[in-house]
Amino acid sequence: MIPVKPSKIVCIGRNYLAHARELGNELPPEPLIFLKPPSALLAPEGTILLPPQSQQVEYEGEIGVVVLERLSHVSVEAAGEARLGFTCVNDVTARDLQKSDGQWSRAKGFDTFCPVGPRVVEGLDWRTLEVRTRVNGSERQHGRTADMAYSIPVILSYISSVMTLEPGDLIPTGTPAGVGRLASGDTIEVEVSGVGILRNSVR
Repeated sequence: MIPVKPSKIVCIGRNYLAHARELGNELPPEPLIFLKPPSALLAPEGTILLPPQSQQVEYEGEIGVVVLERLSHVSVEAAGEARLGFTCVNDVTARDLQKSDGQWSRAKGFDTFCPVGPRVVEGLDWRTLEVRTRVNGSERQHGRTADMAYSIPVILSYISSVMTLEPGDLIPTGTPAGVGRLASGDTIEVEVSGVGILRNSVR
C-alpha cells in the first residue's frame, strides 16, 4: 500500500556534494527542484519496471518529507516548526535519458519510478536523520541530513515561495553519493532511520 497521496512530488537535485561530484556537477547556488508525476508512485514490495527506452536505470535512495499542513511563502524558521512526516523514497532515474534530454521529466517520470514507504512517521528530528541504500544486501549509499547542502526547512521555504505545498505532498530531499545501475532481478532497499525499510524488486 502506498502511504501517501500527494498532489505533487517536488524533488531536490544535487543536494549532497559528493553525489554532485560523482556525476561531474557542482552544487547549485540555490535548491534545484524538479517534479515527478504521482503516476510514478510505487508501493513497498512493488516491482520497478525497467523501460525499453533506457539502458541505464539507476537507484537514488532519499529521505522523503511528507507535508502535513498547507505551506505557502513560509520562512525557514516557520518551515522548521511545520508538521511534517518522514518516509523512504527511491528516486529511480533513467540516467542516460536524463543526460540526453537536457531536462529530467522523462528520465524521472516513468511509471514505478517513485517507490515510497513503508510508512510515514511524524515527530522525528530532521537534523539527525540518516538514509542507507542496499542492492541485493550490499550497502551502496549512506547519507545524513547534516551532509545536505540545503536543510529541510530551507528546502520547504524555497519550494513554498514558488508553489503552495498541500497536505500529503511529497518532497524527496536529494540522494547521497553511491548511485548505480539496476538490473532485472535486483532487490533494492532504502532505509531511513526511525521509518523502516522500503524494499522493491526490479524487472
